[in-house]
Amino acid sequence: MEPVRTCVGCRQRAPRSSLLRVVAEGDRLVADATASLPGRGAWLHPTVDCLEKSIVRRAFRRAFPRAEANDPDDLRRYLMMKSPSTTGGAIVERTG
Repeated sequence: MEPVRTCVGCRQRAPRSSLLRVVAEGDRLVADATASLPGRGAWLHPTVDCLEKSIVRRAFRRAFPRAEANDPDDLRRYLMMKSPSTTGGAIVERTG
């Protein structure tokens, strides 16, 4: 039986293997793909949608109350790189 965690974005329970662990390092949120970084972690579906929901809900401030700030830019770039098709359902093309 696989461990189950709750996504801080959509609040749905899912198997640990389908979620991404996020840790706070200083003022940044860092993706912990191997789930081996030290410290407290929060679990998130690896989609930009769940990241945006977690920001609106201020979930990372609750998950990491001792962190100086929770800058999600590095985490957003990581998620966009891993799954570029998750841009809120829209296909984004840049021309010219």
